[in-house]
Amino acid sequence: MAEQSIPRRFEGRSVLVTGAGTGYGAEIAVRAAQEGAARVAVHYRSSAAGAEKTVARIREVGGEAFTVQADIAVHADVIRMAEEVFGRFGGLDVLVNNVGDVAGDQMSWRDLTEESIDHVLAVDIKGTMLCVHEFGSRMLEQGHGAIVNIGSTVIVRGSARAPQYAAAKYGILGITKSYAQAFAPTVRVNTFAPGFIETEMLLSRADWKSGRREDMIAKTPMGRIPGPAELAGTALFLATDDAAHMTGAYLNADGGFNMIGA
Repeated sequence: MAEQSIPRRFEGRSVLVTGAGTGYGAEIAVRAAQEGAARVAVHYRSSAAGAEKTVARIREVGGEAFTVQADIAVHADVIRMAEEVFGRFGGLDVLVNNVGDVAGDQMSWRDLTEESIDHVLAVDIKGTMLCVHEFGSRMLEQGHGAIVNIGSTVIVRGSARAPQYAAAKYGILGITKSYAQAFAPTVRVNTFAPGFIETEMLLSRADWKSGRREDMIAKTPMGRIPGPAELAGTALFLATDDAAHMTGAYLNADGGFNMIGA
């Protein structure tokens, strides 16, 4: 996408993206800056070098940025991160909860372990809930804000490969709807669900390299699998003024693969 065609939907606003050291999160954070966000917080858990690269890219397009480290499955970490971001920015306009574990190393339901169940649910459900709770309550106090939870279209079809991942992403709908009611009308909370995105993580997966990619493309009406930069602006739409009457919603972008709805 040519840079001149990128809209300026976040002029002067502050944005935090979790899991922005790599992949989709990094592209969402950079896209926010390209759209005029003046301040972008780049969260990471272990990808410190990646987070610094994201910060450098944000600064290249004129945004102010800093990194913040936290394990979102630990409540004390989330509280510390919220206080740090609100203190540094003097408030926060947009939170994108991008962090999520897809159990990408697991290729079959038969390989399920209790450890994997606990980890995926702790990160995807507990972590997302803690972030919505802590940042959302502070947004409520400041009088405005928008939260976008990154879900997945896996909730439509389930996952024979990793049932714990499908369960976790389904849980995010409950979090989104509950806090959308709790925070209304001051803070909006929505779920954005991309289909498959060709991140480095997906491209390296065994099933993706052994025929699944071609099968998915054949079944997708749009006929291709996008890269993360292409869907960054779509996720951010839910935090724009054009989405001002949307809360508790589930928006998907999967090239027509699922075609969910009435």
